Amino acid sequence: MAEKTDVVVIGGGYAGVMAANRLTRRDNVTVTLINPRPSFVHRLRLHQLVGGTGDAVVDYREVLAEGVALVVDTVTRIDAAARGVILASGGTVGYDHLVYAVGSGSADPDVPGAARFAYPVATLEDAQRLRPALDAASASAPVTVVGAGPTGIETAAELAEAGRAVTLVCGGVLGPYLHPRGRRSVARTLARLGVTVLDGTDSKVTAVARDTVRLADGRTLPSGVTIWTAGFGVPDLAARSGLSTDALGRLLTDETLTSVDDERIVAAGDSAAPSGLPLRMSCQTAMPLGARAADTVLSRIAGKRPVALHQPFAAQCLSLGRRTGVFQFAHRTDVALGFHLDGRTGAKLKELVCSGVVRHLADEARKPGAYRLHRIPGGAQRRQLLETRRVEAPSVADPVA
Repeated sequence: MAEKTDVVVIGGGYAGVMAANRLTRRDNVTVTLINPRPSFVHRLRLHQLVGGTGDAVVDYREVLAEGVALVVDTVTRIDAAARGVILASGGTVGYDHLVYAVGSGSADPDVPGAARFAYPVATLEDAQRLRPALDAASASAPVTVVGAGPTGIETAAELAEAGRAVTLVCGGVLGPYLHPRGRRSVARTLARLGVTVLDGTDSKVTAVARDTVRLADGRTLPSGVTIWTAGFGVPDLAARSGLSTDALGRLLTDETLTSVDDERIVAAGDSAAPSGLPLRMSCQTAMPLGARAADTVLSRIAGKRPVALHQPFAAQCLSLGRRTGVFQFAHRTDVALGFHLDGRTGAKLKELVCSGVVRHLADEARKPGAYRLHRIPGGAQRRQLLETRRVEAPSVADPVA
């Protein structure tokens, strides 16, 4: 009988659950998933939790394979030399291979007053703190949403549709990823919902107080509740554990997602920086990287050479309240195209994506190996860029032996 191999997955989000489920393909692999929460957080729906129009929590029994052992705890340090992770509860879990999928959260804002008076919305705990604050504010209290990426746009639209007076402060361009046509569609819908959009460099927030927001041009906006969605950060676990990271703290890997320091550690999702060129933070990236990380581990267990990632992109989709949305098509290189679908069609497509994510995870739990989107051909431009870098200078993430 083949010797058992213990694999620990840190993080129970999109990437971690996909990796854990896929690792159960081999009977001789034991999989332990360590996550600080007892339930799966469907981050794509956090703005609905904030707006009171939906839930963002899914029972792990719906998305996690039965063969995966769930440990509800927080990893405080990785001891790569001893092949173990130290838990906040004081215990240690050993591993033969480790999947690092700790995800992302809110970046610490460096704007005066923002950390004290503004509410982030990047995690379940953030959303759960924000919801009571909104409930406590009067229905007419002005709400300011800072940051005009997907989270900011969706949160502003959700609250405006519920009758809130919302100002969306972009600090730059509305929906930077969007094609100008898609951006105009989003702007029209936000205007119809009553959202005041402040864009351009003059809209950069310079200070946040208990009931005001100050902008770069000197304007002061009244704000009963200020929501901060500008920027994301990653946990510093890898850096604290002495592993190589990029400037943001993402674990540096090669193109097989293997740590540049240790071939028994692979990374996936928002906390991974393959070859120092991390992909866009999104579930569209996280699940394929989770599958690729699992495949890398399984290849090493089988004594085979892991396959490099090739990550194509398809779109970015936004919900704008419950009745409309925008589905922005993209080139495989993750550049927005001049074609989008909006209105009710856009909303339906966004809902299909949200429900489809959970379905993909559940399908992989029931039939490990079923997920194949990470094998779709793509990434030629990335390979060309990496080759150019290698010619110019040795990569910081050349594959480990």
